[in-house]
Amino acid sequence: MPAAVQHRRTRLARTLAVAATGAAVLALPLLGSTSASAATTASAATAATTTATTTAGYTNNLDGWIRESLAIMAEKGIPGTYNGIYRNIMRESSGNPNAINLWDSNAAAGIPSKGLLQVIDPTFAAYHVSGTAYDPYDPVANITAACHYAAHRYGSIDNVFGAY
Repeated sequence: MPAAVQHRRTRLARTLAVAATGAAVLALPLLGSTSASAATTASAATAATTTATTTAGYTNNLDGWIRESLAIMAEKGIPGTYNGIYRNIMRESSGNPNAINLWDSNAAAGIPSKGLLQVIDPTFAAYHVSGTAYDPYDPVANITAACHYAAHRYGSIDNVFGAY
């Protein structure tokens, strides 16, 4: 390798090291694939260990909320599967726990649908499951109440394939 190229690489590495570790990790592919692969693996491992979790120990994301809800549902005898819950969440809110419908007939009546599974307040109140937050925007409470309602109305959330 020519001396000029070697000097630029060394200078770039020093500049990145001084700038910030995060920036250095992003630039490592410029320095060689072996170094970048090692840094990416280390970075992914660090990210995995720092992922936020719920108080129950589940990851604080859609996957964790569904799994925590399923554990509560199993304790309470409420039927449902991961796939049935996930499918309905994607249709109702695209996974946004703060989703609110302000345009349909429920909203026009002053009771908009809220949360991951778009539950209205009276339904949430009637089917709230003890041990979960009394908040329709709480992901676990919303999923669990909606699945409780779906179990009474349709036998299971797995039997719901449209607005319910």
